[in-house]
Amino acid sequence: MMRTPFAISTSTLLAFLLVLCRVSGVFAFLPVPGMRSGSDSARVFAVLAITIALFPLWPNAANLEQSIGALAAAILSEAALGVTVGLGVSFVMEVLSMAAQVAGLQAGFGFASTIDPNTQNDSGVLLVVAETLAGLLFLASGLDREVIRIFASSLQTFPPGKFVLSAGIAESIVRLGSGVFSLGVRLALPVVALLGLVDLALALLGRLNAQLQLVSLAFPVKMMAAMLLLAWIAAIEPRIFTSFAGQFLAVSRRILEVP
Repeated sequence: MMRTPFAISTSTLLAFLLVLCRVSGVFAFLPVPGMRSGSDSARVFAVLAITIALFPLWPNAANLEQSIGALAAAILSEAALGVTVGLGVSFVMEVLSMAAQVAGLQAGFGFASTIDPNTQNDSGVLLVVAETLAGLLFLASGLDREVIRIFASSLQTFPPGKFVLSAGIAESIVRLGSGVFSLGVRLALPVVALLGLVDLALALLGRLNAQLQLVSLAFPVKMMAAMLLLAWIAAIEPRIFTSFAGQFLAVSRRILEVP
């Protein structure tokens, strides 16, 4: 008795390919610690695992025109959807990095560098800490599950090849990106203001007593003051991160027309 070989229909293969393009687009901008520096096989496995987990919601690609041009257009559309969501996620995680860059430059942490685990390049110590904290908050706040839930809902609202990157969607993403600069600078402003007061106090001491070696005293004083204030700000950073992540989720649901 001959066994029937395992067969997969063409529509199922097309659905798998299109969902894979949609999911893999977000990983291009996902700055989770260890994701970019990890092995390529681990990232490929993560994309395949999420794609297979969405199997019950795979669209019916039987009605899709099976020509080279139509398939290429559908792949570009799915990749654009994934990249759009991935860009929004990266904006959320760049808020803390923006604040760390502004505060670290004023506090003098820019003179101390270490190896960034994401890029394998020299980066400021405070910047590496901020990126690691953002990655941990990304997982702790459940934003990873929300992104997968958005992808699952978008498979029903936007069948394969139906997503179009319109001017309204681009404007929403740009507005979300502008929040990175405004919120990042607002997080760093207390540190910058405190360090400005420290500089003013040291300048007044220098005017009162010219013999004081304030050049060697300025760096440790500013670093210590910045560390104390950053420790206080760290207590409210999860709430700020969650608030901005909520704005990203609201924009993503409005763009993808998901509930």
